[in-house]
Amino acid sequence: MKDWISLPRVEGRASRQAHVDLPEGTYERECGKEGFFGPAAHFYHSHPPTGWSDWDGPLRPRAFDTTKLNAGGGSPLDAVALLGNASVRIRLWRSERAMDHLVRNGDGDELLFVHRGEGALFCDYGHMRYGEGDYIMLPRATAWRIEPASETRMLLIEALNDSYRLPNKGLVGGHAIFDPGVLETPKLDATFKTQQGETPWQIRIKRRDAISTVTYPFNPLDAVGWKGDLCPVKLNWRDIRPLMSARYHLPPSAHTTFLASRFVICTFAPRPIESDPGALKVPFFHNNDDYDEAIFYHAGNFFSRDNIHPGMVTLHPCGFPHGPHPKAFAAGAKAARKETDEVAVMIDTRDALEVLSGAAGVEWPDYVRSWRATPAAAE
Repeated sequence: MKDWISLPRVEGRASRQAHVDLPEGTYERECGKEGFFGPAAHFYHSHPPTGWSDWDGPLRPRAFDTTKLNAGGGSPLDAVALLGNASVRIRLWRSERAMDHLVRNGDGDELLFVHRGEGALFCDYGHMRYGEGDYIMLPRATAWRIEPASETRMLLIEALNDSYRLPNKGLVGGHAIFDPGVLETPKLDATFKTQQGETPWQIRIKRRDAISTVTYPFNPLDAVGWKGDLCPVKLNWRDIRPLMSARYHLPPSAHTTFLASRFVICTFAPRPIESDPGALKVPFFHNNDDYDEAIFYHAGNFFSRDNIHPGMVTLHPCGFPHGPHPKAFAAGAKAARKETDEVAVMIDTRDALEVLSGAAGVEWPDYVRSWRATPAAAE
């Protein structure tokens, strides 16, 4: 428990309920601590908080188009590093052929998100199929490889020196958002047994970003059985049933899917849009000043953004307000849409994210200008 300085006050014109029935002609901005879990203040401005006319300096909203990346390679160890800090590293990998070696991540748990493609994944625990929209969580130091059936593009989210956990679902209970019963695990099936044999195999192990190679005169994926409560799990976004409120726009934290000690991963999946006449229909302007926010756009039309397409990544560092683009805000005010069709992966990090070398060449530099009434179009 933290002993926050808590003294609720109201000054001037303000809404009785956050995100509902805003004073006429105002724009709401939330400033909060600890993501959306700590104390917060709501300001009611006469102009959009993102209505800047110019911006100078290194701190700014940023966007990157990963569809322009040459992220290919025969190994996830070749993945292109986009963003990272001491707790998390976010990479992109494209693979078209079966891996001829195994990999182990000795630096932390690995979370794969399949953006495109399908195929087979083999690991210490067995075999599983993968396809578009799958999350696959691999515990630290699990040996694994894939055999793509079609070109595969994956977002790799590495929990450095940490482990992935499921969020506490609190009042809504353990079966809300997704039932743990939908999680799939690898099987020691016939396909797994067929790939076993006496042919030499290598395991390439990453530890502290250095690679060591161990050669075996046989395939080390030779388990004949296992038991326990530690294993890879697979979850598809289609099995996520988002929390919804017809009368109140829920914060992103309501969509938390996985978490580690210093960051959380949320999944934005299709859902009905708020129907209450007074409720905000798009994300509220907010300063999430304890976290950096990165979003990978997977599929659909992104109802709070303009000029964003699947495969793009945005980064909103803490320190300034962000929120919907002007067109999206106007469409929300008119209640023009009744449901969302977007799928996106959000990574909120407690520590500042660095833009890594892989992202530098695919940045949309005018993203900061995209909140203008006439935004600069993405190239």
